Amino acid sequence: MAKIKSLDELKQLREQFKSKVDIREKGDNMEKLVQIRVAMATCGIASGAREVMNALVDIVANEKLDNVVISQTGCMGYCYAEPTIEVAIPGEEPVVFGEVTVERAKEIVEKYVKNGELLDGIIPVSHKTVDE
Repeated sequence: MAKIKSLDELKQLREQFKSKVDIREKGDNMEKLVQIRVAMATCGIASGAREVMNALVDIVANEKLDNVVISQTGCMGYCYAEPTIEVAIPGEEPVVFGEVTVERAKEIVEKYVKNGELLDGIIPVSHKTVDE
């Protein structure tokens, strides 16, 4: 980690991390937000889920998508398809995408989250949500 050499650098770093934390911790009106859950069990982390989650946070911050919250969850039971993410758009059934890469995460945000366009890579099962 680089040394912080001035108060301005410290303030910039603070704002940068503050916005990333905000994307992961929006507590009010969660039912009105697009929720992206990244499976971060051992199998997911070993397959690259941490890189996917970091990429999603950066993409959502860069696109200034205020209606999206990203969180991590445990194993979804699709170890064969890790990394997996669940995307829940308000008013629609949650969708689980498998074998998500950083590039694929960009595509999912651009096409599915922003435009509602379904993509290949959806795990077609009787999956309802991570919380059930």
